[in-house]
Amino acid sequence: MASLFTNYSYTILLVLLLSVISKQCCVQLSSTFYDTTCPNASNIIRTGIWTAISSESRMAASLIRLHFHDCFVQGCDASILLDDSSFIDSEKNAINNFRSVRGYEVIDSVKSQLEGICPGVVSCADIVAVAARDASVAVGGPSWTVKLGRRDSTTASRSLAESNLPSFRDSLNRLIALFASKGLSARDMVALSGSHTIGQAQCVTFRDRIYYNQSIIDAGFASTRRCQCPATGGNANIAPLDLVTPNSFDNNYFKNLIQRKGLLESDQVLFNSGSTDSIVDEYSKNPTKFKSDFAVAMIKMGDINPLIGSGGQIRKVCNMVN
Repeated sequence: MASLFTNYSYTILLVLLLSVISKQCCVQLSSTFYDTTCPNASNIIRTGIWTAISSESRMAASLIRLHFHDCFVQGCDASILLDDSSFIDSEKNAINNFRSVRGYEVIDSVKSQLEGICPGVVSCADIVAVAARDASVAVGGPSWTVKLGRRDSTTASRSLAESNLPSFRDSLNRLIALFASKGLSARDMVALSGSHTIGQAQCVTFRDRIYYNQSIIDAGFASTRRCQCPATGGNANIAPLDLVTPNSFDNNYFKNLIQRKGLLESDQVLFNSGSTDSIVDEYSKNPTKFKSDFAVAMIKMGDINPLIGSGGQIRKVCNMVN
């Protein structure tokens, strides 16, 4: 009798456990996630992002990049927003982020406004994802449906940021492998790289290319870029990634690569007798296809390991855990 009772109890426990697991597995991101809990969230985010970009056009590229650098480390969980603390080694201090990634204060401002109308509801991770979409639209880029319901990480990893984020010196094979590890194809990688049609880069990231890499760079282009980037010093001097239309989200980036006018080494390797040459050529001729593929790739990137259900938390402020 005792054995029968034990077996019955075990069966009930197993059913309950499977039920919990099933519910966790079925939790999904949804574009309507805040429709009842914070229906004005999208408008508040959009207004905050467009206001910031109106004040500084460069911010559009910065916000898109912020989302990218968040998702590639631990997934799209707003870990990049966390400051140093006794138990947080901030990703902001990683080599590819320090004094380079920007837009934190824009996200903080939007979060503060949202906390004022629906406290503890909208995650910082979702704000970052929506901000990237709204930033794209603000400068003529594509729009896409942002899936929502991410929660915020209580951890960050500077070491993962330094190993998982691409470098301006990366080879094509390294880039393809890195993106593949996140579930993104070579086409996704090329499309996402097209965000470099806007924004600026620091001199330290392209000095070697314009002074010492003469075989795959247009000579006139290199000469022009040296005006903003001396051979020594001026590491933090900035220059537009696309000289022609630096504040317009278009396909000029790909035309630049075909002309050997990619500013970063990691840009030019996309068109240098490699496997992605045909994709670059396609996007250079078909801006509609580029924008469509960019939107698809951004949605896929936003799906990288989100915290959902009971995972993580909804931070009250984005730069520290509750």
